[in-house]
Amino acid sequence: MSATPNNETLADLLLRKFHKELSAGTVSLALLAVLDWAKQPMYGYQIAKTLERHGSGVLSGKQSALYPVLRNLEAAGLLASEVEPSVSGPPRRYYSITADGRRVLETWRQAWTATRDSLDTILRGHLS
Repeated sequence: MSATPNNETLADLLLRKFHKELSAGTVSLALLAVLDWAKQPMYGYQIAKTLERHGSGVLSGKQSALYPVLRNLEAAGLLASEVEPSVSGPPRRYYSITADGRRVLETWRQAWTATRDSLDTILRGHLS
């Protein structure tokens, strides 16, 4: 496989593209799930740290990408937010999942599970 001028192989480039495309929907799903589990509203940095701790590194390093997704989920009515002053810096925006968000999360969970199961079957070669 040939390498690009910065010594990146085609496989590396394609893997990066694959991760980018795959993360588009999974980040939204993960954000809704984290906020569904949360006992109280969370601000962006807390959410990012939770994803890093429990996401086995799959979603880590994408902290800046979380904020546009949070705003989009809020605009869709799936999240609500409140800005609160912070004693140690600028005000923080705290997010919580809405009732609509919980309903959407359940349908997305079902879609994710069905997709994952189908792909696992194909990737394992268990085709009949």
